[in-house]
This record gives sequence, structure tokens and C-alpha cells, in this order.
Amino acid sequence: MAQTIFRIIIAIILFDFVFENILDYLNYRNLKETIPPELKGIYDEERYRKSQQYEKVKSRFSLLTGIFNLALILLMLFGNGFGLLDEWVRGITGNPYLRTLLFFGVLGLAFDLITLPFQVYSIFVIEERFGFNKTTPKTFITDKLKSWLLGAIIGGGIILFVQWAWLATGKWFWLIVMSGITGFMIFMTMFYTDLIVPLFNKLTPLEEGELKKAIFDFASKAGFNLKDVYVINGSKRSTKANAYFSGLGPKKKVVLYDTLINDLNTQEIVAVLAHEIGHYKKKHVVKGMILSLLQTAVMVWLLSLALNIPGLSLALGGKEPSFYLGLIAFGLLFTPVSFFTGIVSNLISRKHEYQADAFAKQRHLGHALINALIKLSRNNLSNLTPHPAYVFFHYSHPTLLQRKTAIGE
Repeated sequence: MAQTIFRIIIAIILFDFVFENILDYLNYRNLKETIPPELKGIYDEERYRKSQQYEKVKSRFSLLTGIFNLALILLMLFGNGFGLLDEWVRGITGNPYLRTLLFFGVLGLAFDLITLPFQVYSIFVIEERFGFNKTTPKTFITDKLKSWLLGAIIGGGIILFVQWAWLATGKWFWLIVMSGITGFMIFMTMFYTDLIVPLFNKLTPLEEGELKKAIFDFASKAGFNLKDVYVINGSKRSTKANAYFSGLGPKKKVVLYDTLINDLNTQEIVAVLAHEIGHYKKKHVVKGMILSLLQTAVMVWLLSLALNIPGLSLALGGKEPSFYLGLIAFGLLFTPVSFFTGIVSNLISRKHEYQADAFAKQRHLGHALINALIKLSRNNLSNLTPHPAYVFFHYSHPTLLQRKTAIGE
């Protein structure tokens, strides 16, 4: 049975690699040197050529990293890397929880260190070449150390919780894990901006003035109870702009990147926030959370079945069943399920984006929203002509041209 599972895992990995690269190839072939007629007025010739170059460089780099990662996982599988690591942690401690922490800690750290040159090249060569990078080596190193610490605390805590539920609660495993994950997701939705963001970025209240007044005036007219507006120093790492809402219930906050404030005028920023408020008004946040929990419930249910199959651990080279080897094997086998749930999620997400755009348009901000999206796309060198197949499988948002057509302004 272990050999059969091993072959299935290899087949899934290879199919996923080939399929993703076919999509990337189609997207790459869809790039054009001359600006399409429908983009004239959005991109000038020089900016358009730069956006195509940026997309080509990212595509080639993605292929390189994909091949490297494929070689790495195949080496681990055919070279019995997981089995050897399992044997090593068993020699260190007999405690199953400590073995799990040690196994995932070593595996995660080793993978991150091995792929570190690719991370450095992406930020300090590619992003630097196209004028986006503002990250200093010091910031990169401190971000990495903080990420490792958070990963150990949060990731390690979640894994140990799941392991405890599996070992100690028997038939209640599914219910207990789902309850814990649900609570964690709600907690992070409410407090992510307060607890996690300040570890990496500086948040400051938006100063009094025209922009803050315009934001609160619109929120009041839209019947949206807004608590705070903050500015995040996104320019510390990149010139790319963003904005988001955080929190649930009475703890809703607006977070604006300082780059967004620099790139857009007041009405355009309000239009972007009107779009985000539209998500709340249409209950997309709640619907999205419910969908995510349903997907997680399917995953946890399948996991509860998989962890009781000794062949999963043995397929990865373990000499006896273990929680951590079973979890990794399950993650590899779960790829086809997550592939289909991802398609559904993207379809729903794109529908929600159209509805949020319509919300802004109904409040006479459609033209300003389109102008904002055009500026952001132009400044971020976004690919405005992705292949339809790539959009279908990967895009959580409609393309700019699709949104512009739907808004009709």
C-alpha cells in the first residue's frame, strides 16, 4: 500500500507542476510587444513595454524556482529525506510532541535557508531593477527573524493543537479541531492589525485634514461604523500601494499604505474605500469566512481519515507511523482537492469584486474608482492582458479591463 501511495504522490506532484507551467506558458505567450487598442489611454507605450518586460522576467524566474522546488521535493522523496529526518528526531526524543516540533522546525528552516538566494534575488534584483524595492538588507534580515519566530509560535502551536486532538480526543477530533480553527480565524480577523502588523510596520493615525474628513463623511453616509483610519509605512519595503479593512463588528479599521496616499487623490482613495465598504455591506467578509471554514472542514475531515492510514507515513520513508509524516503525506495528497476548492473560491471572489465595484458606482464613485485602479495598475506594472485560462484558475479579482467594462465609466 505504501508503494501505491508513493506513486500517487509523485503523480500528483508532476501533474501539478506540468499543469501550472502550461498556464504560465499560455500567460507568457499572451504578452504582446505593442500596446493593444483597448489599453491606449491607460498605458503609454514606454510604460506598457516596461510592464511586459516585468511580467516576462517574473515568469522566467517563476519557472526557475518551480524547477528547483520540484527537484528538491523529488530528492526528498526518492532520497528518503523525510524518512532520515524522522529517524533523526526519534533518536533525539521519545516525546511525540517534541518530535513533531523538531521535525517541522528543521524541515521548515532548512527549506527557507535553501531557497533564500531566490528570495534575495527576487527582492534585491528583480524588484530593484523595476523600481519597486525599498527593502534594506537590515529590514530583510529582521523580517526573516521575526517571521521565523512567529512561524514557530503560531504554526507550532496550531500543529501541536491538531496533534493533541488526534492523540487525545478520538472521535471528537474533527469537532475540536474545527472549533479551535474557527476561533483562531475570528481572533486573527479582529486583532491581526493590532497584534501582528506592528511587528513589521509602523501604524500611525491618519492626520486630521481633507482626506480623513472625506473618509469619515462617506462612511457615515454609507451607514458604515468606522472606528479608526491608520497609515502604514508600506514604502519601507516597496513602492507598491495597497489599502485594507481590518476587524469585525465595532472594531473595524481602515489601513492605508502611505504609497496609496501618494499615488491617488482624495476622491480616488474614497472610491477604493467605498469598494471595500461594499464588501462589508454585501456581507462578503462573512461569506468568505464561512466558505473558508467549509473548505477547512472538508480538509480536517479528510485529515481525520488520513491520519489513521499507516501507509501514509510509510510512503514517505518512515519505519513506523507518525503524526508529522502522515500530515506531510496528506498535504501532498490533498493538492487535487485544494485545486478544485481554489477554483470555486476564485469564482466567488471575482463575483464579489464586481458587486463591490457596483456598490461604489451606485454612490457616484465609479469613475473615480476606475481612475484609481488604472493608476495602481500602471504604477505596479500590472499585466493587463493575462490569458483567460490563467485568470480562471488563478485570479481572485477580475482584470482591470473587465472591471472597467462592468462599471461602464
